[in-house]
Amino acid sequence: MASAQISMYLPPDVNPSQAAIAYGCRALPKLNKELQSEDLLTRQKALMALCDLVHDPEHVYVAIDIGCLESLKALLKDTNDMVRLKTTEVLYIMATHNVGREGFLKYDVIHALSYLLHDPQAACRENLHLAYKHLAQVPSGAQGIVNSGLIPALVWKLQREEENIQELLLDTLAACLMEDATEALDSRLVPFLKEKLLSTNNNIRSKAARTLVAISIPLEGKKQIWQYDVIPILVHLLKDKVKEVQANAAGALMYATVTTEELGFSLSLLPEDAICMHLPSRLHCHRPVDGRGSCAVPPPLRVRWAPSLVSCLPTVPTEARVTTSKHILENAMPLLN
Repeated sequence: MASAQISMYLPPDVNPSQAAIAYGCRALPKLNKELQSEDLLTRQKALMALCDLVHDPEHVYVAIDIGCLESLKALLKDTNDMVRLKTTEVLYIMATHNVGREGFLKYDVIHALSYLLHDPQAACRENLHLAYKHLAQVPSGAQGIVNSGLIPALVWKLQREEENIQELLLDTLAACLMEDATEALDSRLVPFLKEKLLSTNNNIRSKAARTLVAISIPLEGKKQIWQYDVIPILVHLLKDKVKEVQANAAGALMYATVTTEELGFSLSLLPEDAICMHLPSRLHCHRPVDGRGSCAVPPPLRVRWAPSLVSCLPTVPTEARVTTSKHILENAMPLLN
């Protein structure tokens, strides 16, 4: 027979680590009030609940509208490690939405996050750089990071962070340098990137080469790439086993070799087959052959243009401007037809 005794156990769908979420439009205002509580456990539970809600961009919009960003900025200075960790997690999730990125710029969250660049908790710093990475995906966000004067600090941290955080830093720097590379060049980023090109980590080599693409667009960037002898390493990476590394290295070469007064000198440093050796290895048919053993697809459709080949092709006219390079390209003309 059933008993009328009330169970002392929580219902199975209740998470004791999260704050109880109010119904409907009261949910986020209640959590925002709990974020400002003096009780540590209340703040922690509110942050745990907010982490789940901000995956929805509509909730992000409401949270920004009621002032949650100001509450979160205050929690970034909390003395409790878990509070700072969950606060940065909430912020990086918000940064994945466009409305969240706009809120970051409006309420100056970029500057508030910068106080945690030297936080003792690695997970906290990782969330911080995830937020910057997502923010930098839009031009206004990348420009906001540059305007905040954070580029020298990010370059300095590149040499001292763990590898997984270095990857995030390189993603952020690559996007920011497309807006303005001046501070990065003044902070000696090029020799740091040269070291990263020699890393055993495939992702770091690829992202370092991509960052060099951005830094080699301005003339001063081109000069520093030659000054620090980065070109031989980029040429070597054209033979890397990872295709992304090959493509990004070819892109960096494409920009770095398009110089003005030192064009002849710079191209004379390249191995004779630096570009030509990469062309035939990227041209191949990927469609079935017919009964006569030849490709059944018309010639214009036979080639699958790999990113590395597309980056190499703009370098060909640059080399052709130098007399000593013309005879090398003559041998490669059949590959370009």
